Amino acid sequence: MSIQDIIEGKKQWRAHVARVKALPPDYRIVYQEMQRYLFKVGPIDLLDGDLLRGILDFFEEGVAAGKGVLEVTGTDVAAFCDDLIKDSPTHADVYQESLSQ
Repeated sequence: MSIQDIIEGKKQWRAHVARVKALPPDYRIVYQEMQRYLFKVGPIDLLDGDLLRGILDFFEEGVAAGKGVLEVTGTDVAAFCDDLIKDSPTHADVYQESLSQ
């Protein structure tokens, strides 16, 4: 990974964070909790993949449609997150495999 890759990654992350800050407070709180949850148990390629960007796009569409955040995610936000990552290898899966070996 070159210095340019690191700089570009930081620019993209800052732009992402700015989009999150532009969300209404209820959406922002739920997004941040989802992000925290996914960083703990989420897929191995969370930062390299499009999951967080996709969630943010989905939330922005919900805001544009005038829906509340729980109308978009449902009342069980953890189950919503689990459904998003159900087919992705997670850190917990890797840990379980290492214990099995």
